Amino acid sequence: MRDMDVYIDTEEIAEFFYMELVKRGYVPKEIELEEIADITFDYLIAKCIIDEEWDEYQS
Repeated sequence: MRDMDVYIDTEEIAEFFYMELVKRGYVPKEIELEEIADITFDYLIAKCIIDEEWDEYQS
């Protein structure tokens, strides 16, 4: 198996969900999109799809 770096941007996730929900006739609020993005990020960590590395971001 090959390791690769994947960067997950919760703002990008929120924008993606916004566009998809609008296409389906929903008008989500910003706070709802932020929660969906955070939940999606947590899901990816829980399923070991991504590995959150805090050391890189702490300075």
